[in-house]
Amino acid sequence: MVWCGDSTSGRAIGVFTGRDLRTGEVKSEFPPDVETYWFHHRCHRGKATENYLLTSRVGIEFIDFRKKQWDTNHWVRGACLYGVMPANGLIYGPQHPCACYLETKLTGFNALAPLKPVEAAEDSPRLLRGPAYGQPAAPDSQHASDWPTYRHDVSRSGHTTASVTAKLTRSWQTTVGGRLSAVTVSGRKLFVAAIDEHTVHALDTVAGEELWQFTTGARVDSPPTIWKGRVLFGSADGHVYCLRASDGALVWRFRAAANGQRAMIFEQLESLWPVPGNVLVLDNIAYFVSGRSMFLDGGLRLYRLNPETGSVLSETVLDDKADGTSRPIEEYISWLNMPTGLPDILSYDQGLVFMRGQPFERSGKRLPLEKMPCGPNADAGAPPPTQNWAHAHLFSPTGFLDDTWWHRTYWMYGSRFVSGWQGYYRSGKAAPAGRILVFDDSRVYGFGREQKYFRWTTPIEHHLFAMPKPGASTVTDGPEPAPPKFAWSAKVPLFARGMVLAKDVLFIGGPRDTVDEAQLQRQTQTPEGRAVLAEYEEALAGRKGGVLWSVSTGSGEKLADCELNAPPVFDGMAATPGRLFLALTDGTVLCMTGTEQ
Repeated sequence: MVWCGDSTSGRAIGVFTGRDLRTGEVKSEFPPDVETYWFHHRCHRGKATENYLLTSRVGIEFIDFRKKQWDTNHWVRGACLYGVMPANGLIYGPQHPCACYLETKLTGFNALAPLKPVEAAEDSPRLLRGPAYGQPAAPDSQHASDWPTYRHDVSRSGHTTASVTAKLTRSWQTTVGGRLSAVTVSGRKLFVAAIDEHTVHALDTVAGEELWQFTTGARVDSPPTIWKGRVLFGSADGHVYCLRASDGALVWRFRAAANGQRAMIFEQLESLWPVPGNVLVLDNIAYFVSGRSMFLDGGLRLYRLNPETGSVLSETVLDDKADGTSRPIEEYISWLNMPTGLPDILSYDQGLVFMRGQPFERSGKRLPLEKMPCGPNADAGAPPPTQNWAHAHLFSPTGFLDDTWWHRTYWMYGSRFVSGWQGYYRSGKAAPAGRILVFDDSRVYGFGREQKYFRWTTPIEHHLFAMPKPGASTVTDGPEPAPPKFAWSAKVPLFARGMVLAKDVLFIGGPRDTVDEAQLQRQTQTPEGRAVLAEYEEALAGRKGGVLWSVSTGSGEKLADCELNAPPVFDGMAATPGRLFLALTDGTVLCMTGTEQ
């Protein structure tokens, strides 16, 4: 096989050449029939079957040497060194740490089958009306200072104007059990999902006692949205549910899945078209996405429903083609970046609905796809991390619910994340970025790597920070955005897994940070260093308890702290007037109270 690359466009201009091993005679020769940036042969070996050569330049390329056709799949790849395994009529793609195409590429261990037409469900109604359908669902004393949806509001700010004192005491703690989601709060009710038990629980916010629970057919990965006395949430069983908040009675259930087909996902059966738990409700319209990838099982579907009746207002197909054309979205690749192809909890900011970095009009129409700006020589490296501040919003390229400590991803308040081995750290130099962020009208607060560690590096030291919030009027001079300027920066002895901004107090909670990583790197092969690493691992896993800090938003100074029996689950904190709620990794929900300021 002979390759040659155009250094200007990155397009492969060489040929596939088959030769007789005995004589050297050329038997076949044909160029790629796609235009894309090819990169180098990847970090694992290619494979072959009776019908295809499976190369590894960008993802998995199927080369049909009989038909002389190419089929590229940038959205899936294999593990480092090992690669993929073709067997049993399937392609097995093991886990990988690749930073390319982060908003599109599959993660985890995947078994992929040949594409088949998606069969519609057999005459089963999409909308099931429950016993509470059409009955009044009066709001449970809802207030503007409630926390009614994931991260408080549609822009997912993590900010409330409610006042909570810096020094708090334990009011109650209730064991729900299992792996918990974040929480939402409306009136006197707190809502939390026991993710792997498929169950949404409602607790009394004053006493902590359980009021009701509702179980679905698969995981519920995030807390519900509370809207006019109704509880709305999606499930990995492919449905969206609407319950009456007062007693958990079913109002309606909408099937977002194409049919009842299921697969084994992390040791549980789930629909091929799951729905994230939290539903975006914007101006009395419910928005959500079903599906796993734009490249699988007919793609994703962006739905808009009437949250009161469950009736469909619109359905937008998001598949591997640009809207209304036959042009593959893989043609919009720029270096190692491709338009968003994976689902997430949706958000809304600056007049647009967002799924990770992809903007939509409020009608559900996807904005026209664009290639990421890139220099004249694609082989020179990653594109500059330019940002469209008119589209700035909070997002993570790997999704809001990614709770790993993977160093190649982070949250940012901007419009564009740069993927790739030379790119993943660049956006963090151009926009507010961190492992977790909250923001108000003027500032972004976050916890993440120190600015000098936004580079290719192994040790990373973190800090808590505040910086001005960019917006549509932000001006950037030149092709390279100027580095963000901090209002303040502070070292804290914990890893912030949860963060809430309540008026002028910033609450952070997580396991303790017990080591200096830069110093520890020089001692990892010594008995002392290994002992420190073992202790460090126990702390990060939450087995050494946790700590909660309250911090001044003006200066970054600590106002108070307290010990926790366990750290909060990732992003698992919420605030209402005088109260702070935490979902903890030990399966409990904790309420802490203080006197209102």
